[in-house]
Amino acid sequence: MKFTRHSKYLKNPFIVFLVAVISFAIATVIIFRLLDASAFKDAVRQASNEPLGVCLALGAFMVAFFLRAIAWKKVLPSISLNQSLAGIHLSLGANHVLPFRLGEPFRVVSIIRRSSTSLDAATASTLTLRSADVLCVIVIGVAIAPAAFANLLGWVGWMLIGIVGIICLLSINWLKKIVKSNDSVKLPGPIAISLSAAAWLLESILVWQCAQWAGLNASWSDALLVTTVAVAAQIAAIAPGGFGTYEAAAVAAYVALGYEADAALVAALTAHALKTSYSLVAGGVAVFTPKPNLLGRIRLQKISEMDPEGPPVKNPILLFLPAFNEEEAVADCIRRVPKEVCGLPVECLIIDDGSTDATAVVASAAGAEVLSLEQNRGLGAAVRVGLSEGVKRKACAVVFADADGEYPPEELQNLVEPILIGHADYVVGSRFLGDIEFMRPHRRFGNLVLTRILSLIARRKITDGQSGYRAFSPRAAQAAEIIHDFNYAQVITLDLLAKGYIYLEVPISYHFRTTGESFIKLFPYLKKVVPAVYRELNTVP
Repeated sequence: MKFTRHSKYLKNPFIVFLVAVISFAIATVIIFRLLDASAFKDAVRQASNEPLGVCLALGAFMVAFFLRAIAWKKVLPSISLNQSLAGIHLSLGANHVLPFRLGEPFRVVSIIRRSSTSLDAATASTLTLRSADVLCVIVIGVAIAPAAFANLLGWVGWMLIGIVGIICLLSINWLKKIVKSNDSVKLPGPIAISLSAAAWLLESILVWQCAQWAGLNASWSDALLVTTVAVAAQIAAIAPGGFGTYEAAAVAAYVALGYEADAALVAALTAHALKTSYSLVAGGVAVFTPKPNLLGRIRLQKISEMDPEGPPVKNPILLFLPAFNEEEAVADCIRRVPKEVCGLPVECLIIDDGSTDATAVVASAAGAEVLSLEQNRGLGAAVRVGLSEGVKRKACAVVFADADGEYPPEELQNLVEPILIGHADYVVGSRFLGDIEFMRPHRRFGNLVLTRILSLIARRKITDGQSGYRAFSPRAAQAAEIIHDFNYAQVITLDLLAKGYIYLEVPISYHFRTTGESFIKLFPYLKKVVPAVYRELNTVP
């Protein structure tokens, strides 16, 4: 019972990040209390006076990651070198922002987003190469100074290395199973392992150069031992970037080699600062390149509009009104629907979205056809059903309006006429181009802000992104997709614009509802709509 309770706390991200923040704060206080500030400034000044040395140190560090990228490409030949390098850089940058090495999954996310690699192959290859990478650094440390390395690591370090070894064996076994069924995945061979080992040799060049700036006359083999100890210690890194862990392990290694602790801390902090700077810059670049952008599209792709379809066949016009608990307003709304528009009959259909009041009964009594959903599914779902009905009935135009009386059914012709003469596929009645009788200030402000954002995303001028009065040509009604049930407003516009359908806005009048209650509450609305818009922008056509 106690284990269950504690494990629940361990799974809580807030607890994890709180531990990381506390660890980072403690490490910061300890390091800067021990740090000789003047010596650190001297090291920084020395580095700034040697720009070539800085470039060479960072260049060696960068080449180390190119070697790791080549090693990963050896295991996943189908990925490009840019994709491999971006995944490694992304996890490197994320590890310097997130605690407990939580940046590692970004390597997998990057590669499956940017290539056709399966999740299994990306994960198994990452685990195999990362654990082999750590084992390589251990072998190098033991080869350089067996006794010193073993003493510095201690029994906890060797226990963690044992866990890494087990992970390596399990991941290799997993990778073997994938290789049997997937020709595009290979097991890491001697070349891949040699590249990983060479990467650590290159990383030690940066450590050696920082030691020189700190006034330590360290040899390259000394720097290599410090690198291996510091990296091995970071297996259990708690704070982002292993801050504190790296410095403690590096200083311990320098002291074991006979160097002064004060100068050793300056050298360790300088090296860690350079590594962190490179990691954040390279990780930031890896978010955006190579394409596709890891963040996904945040604006609609540019696309040309279709040619006009020509006037549709002269079938009836379908006006459907999604309604949920609108018994007080729906009858008046139905009675105001014109019987005929542009010489064509108008059919009025109520989509009763699982109302718990007498909406369906009142609507039927007022003369409308009623299609009732068994339960409340949401406005987006109701509009989806209405569009489907319009396509099924071969209506020459499909129109919908809210059933609360806010939008005037009398102005139906304004929306339908551009479709009937072949000038548009998708017509939106804009309240802000027409006459608004009354709208609460916060609603007006919210509408204008959201509409402006939609305009930027859609790459075209839109004056009313949330209008509840819209008309569709037959081809647009058939093609329209609404990817969530909650609402339709932004996603249906982005969907049809992305497909090239001809968009038009016409002015309408607007009268604020006097009955019922709007389902829209700002924060719940944004919580559902923003992810849906992102999903719409990143849906493959």
